[in-house]
Amino acid sequence: MALTRRHFCGLSCSALATGLAGCAFNPATGGRNFMLVSRSQEKKMGQDAYPKLIKEFGGIYNDPHVTGYVEYLGRKLAAVTETPSDEFTFTVLDSPIVNAFATPGGYVYISRGLMALASSEAELAGVIGHELGHVVARHSSQRMSKATVAGVFSGLLGAGRVGQAVGGLYLRGFSRDQELEADRLGVRYISTAGYDPDAMTSFLAKMGANSRLQAQVAGRDPEELDERDIMSTHPRTRERMQQAMQLAGARGGHGTIDRDGYLQRIDSMIYGDSPEQGYIRDRTFIHPGLRLSFKVPEGFAMHNTPDAVLAVSEKKKVIIKFDDADEPFDGEMTSYIADDWAKERDLQDLAATRLGALPAATAKTFIDTRRERLLARIAAIRFNSKKIYRFMALAPGEGVANLPGAFQETIASFRTLSEAEAAAVRPWRVKIARIQSGETAWSLGQRMPFTKFQTEYFQMLNGLEEGDRLIAGNKMKLVVEG
Repeated sequence: MALTRRHFCGLSCSALATGLAGCAFNPATGGRNFMLVSRSQEKKMGQDAYPKLIKEFGGIYNDPHVTGYVEYLGRKLAAVTETPSDEFTFTVLDSPIVNAFATPGGYVYISRGLMALASSEAELAGVIGHELGHVVARHSSQRMSKATVAGVFSGLLGAGRVGQAVGGLYLRGFSRDQELEADRLGVRYISTAGYDPDAMTSFLAKMGANSRLQAQVAGRDPEELDERDIMSTHPRTRERMQQAMQLAGARGGHGTIDRDGYLQRIDSMIYGDSPEQGYIRDRTFIHPGLRLSFKVPEGFAMHNTPDAVLAVSEKKKVIIKFDDADEPFDGEMTSYIADDWAKERDLQDLAATRLGALPAATAKTFIDTRRERLLARIAAIRFNSKKIYRFMALAPGEGVANLPGAFQETIASFRTLSEAEAAAVRPWRVKIARIQSGETAWSLGQRMPFTKFQTEYFQMLNGLEEGDRLIAGNKMKLVVEG
């Protein structure tokens, strides 16, 4: 006998009739879903995750005009959901990554990188509407509940371990059906709020173009997605968006878009890395606040995260990580490596050195993973009495020959910035400009600070295809220094 959703709900509720489970009404769909997680538990999970996610994604973007605008738009859309009286929290993350997600309890997160990619209020509304769909339909809790009951039936979990099964699931990708349902609900919400639902499809095209360009810049296959990219956690296609619109009974071409007003709101928004996180400029990492800089070799792609700076060589043969020590250490740098940082390792070639005026130490060791043995070269640098910075370069067998040169070139470039050098480094920002007669995507791309793919960046940011003509007087996004 085939088990329908109704059968599954009935069997699950019977099997877990100890008070753990129930079949809850889903206000977004009008149906009933098997649910182990109560609304109060959802709120607690969202509250607990909030500070961790803020830290992981670079903090909250500190611009009250932008954060207030997202709060306004989020509340406008929440008011037309099936649960308008629920409490929602809308947060703009200080992250250049194009991403948006929601956690249980009504927490919706939008990155400033995503806001820079959007070109209208309707496009941003579509993103928020989609995330609200996940929250209102309680998709995370559905996944947790099904995962937990599957464990119970297989004898792997007891009632006391429900919390363990629940924790950690709600940030993973949703199922295909849940993504389609969130799209359908998002279309419903933005249409009801008066926006053109076609904006969800137009923004989907922009997200795809951004993902392909970022892969190209990093030397990856254009179809290989960054795991932090929204397209990796929200795998959607134009066909699925059209299906969602049909299911929602919505028609495109009707409703508000508000392109000019939106562009005005994001004018001067920081683009790329923020001052608090330091900047990647081609192959150089420079942090004016910490007054330090270093450069990686040719052929390495750099990634700036809240916890570390990573540099990856072509074909991932060598990986270099830069971070700082967790705790202060008063001794010599050789002692720090041997007695603290790598005290559990079998060290070779441990030696004291200097990088300019800075005391440092280097060593070699090996790290065994499940797949292979990695050669590691490490360096610790005493920056001042309170701060130690660290480099670790890793290579599997095929990258070992390249490791010593890449490691030495990188640490040798590490230096302290003067006050004048630090003051001269400025963030990149979104600038809205009117197209002048005769300007092209190429000429406008040349005005932006990227060292390569300037034309492609201009086209991606403005939703343009190769060969599209620019119309004088129209507003377009540029990226400028300052």
